[in-house]
Amino acid sequence: MKSKALSFMLLTGCFTLLSCGDKTAKPTSDGTVTTNERKVEVPTETKSTSTDANAPASERVDLVNKGKGPIKTLVLGDIDQAMATKGQEVFKTMCTACHKPDKKFIGPAPKGILERRTPEWVMNMILNPENMIENDPLAQELLKEFNGAPMANQNLTEEEARAVLEYFRTL
Repeated sequence: MKSKALSFMLLTGCFTLLSCGDKTAKPTSDGTVTTNERKVEVPTETKSTSTDANAPASERVDLVNKGKGPIKTLVLGDIDQAMATKGQEVFKTMCTACHKPDKKFIGPAPKGILERRTPEWVMNMILNPENMIENDPLAQELLKEFNGAPMANQNLTEEEARAVLEYFRTL
């Protein structure tokens, strides 16, 4: 009985090795890997959530979380300079009491924010920070990191918030 089981396992192993063939994976410049049979998408660090629990929330990368709020999907195209200019004006008027473009202040710096957060998350945070702090774990961690100073709701319209996001893209 043991001999049959051993023979079966050996035979199965041989067929498995033979069926693999030469499938040498070759990375390509477009973020995929090509084998002799198919092209496979390979996730990169910038597409996934950073798992470095020791990093402060403001530095942690999470490009999956869209936040809690009205913005479910947002596709960004080329930078709209007129919208960015309007966003810069809104930012200077409504946000500079707590945010500096390129350094931490009372709140986090928006420079490079889209390398760490989804555009939907940023928009939801701008539009309804109370809801985000109540329902989004990352927003809750940011609140703790920034000494419990909650982001003030500036009651911006979606259009104004989108303009501010466009400005952030130019930083």
